[in-house]
Amino acid sequence: MKVGVLALQGDVREHMAALTACGINPVEVRRPSELASVDALILPGGESTTIAQLSEIFGLFQPIRDRISAGMPVYGSCAGMILLADSILDAKDGQKTFGGLDITVRRNAFGRQVDSFENDIVFKDGSDDLVHAVFIRAPWVERIGSEIQVLAAVDSHPVAVRSESLFATSFHPELTGDHRIHRYFIDEVARPALEKVK
Repeated sequence: MKVGVLALQGDVREHMAALTACGINPVEVRRPSELASVDALILPGGESTTIAQLSEIFGLFQPIRDRISAGMPVYGSCAGMILLADSILDAKDGQKTFGGLDITVRRNAFGRQVDSFENDIVFKDGSDDLVHAVFIRAPWVERIGSEIQVLAAVDSHPVAVRSESLFATSFHPELTGDHRIHRYFIDEVARPALEKVK
């Protein structure tokens, strides 16, 4: 399985390192040809509006939307969650998303940069161990569609959700050195989704 990381802005290097630690040889995606070469994609944390704008400049915005519609497995962390959401509260004027996840997210829901925090949370992957989660200007989910599974929450606000082939967290597992979230994406989201389309 070839996994790409959208490498236009944000925590690209950290996601690349996490994937490598999981036994994946990741691909930096900056061009449509690189997107076409991968089976799955990670949308990193960063600035969601900047990533969307740069993806249009680099000719990637519509190809990513098309691949998502075709069932490509995608994981989005923080800004990546916003980019996967079908709708955004407190969006900037004209802000676009790739969409695909039937959720509504609120940008900067936990506050600004100075309100960033870390917390140990329950992640519903069958393990009793808590996940150490880093929240930086993080969104949360305010509405979930009927096909969306909530995997983690903070104060009743969903912070990790998935559909069949799409997975998103409002926190940054790439910053912790714990690769459980990336392994979950690879083993529980991407591999089963790719098996179905073979």
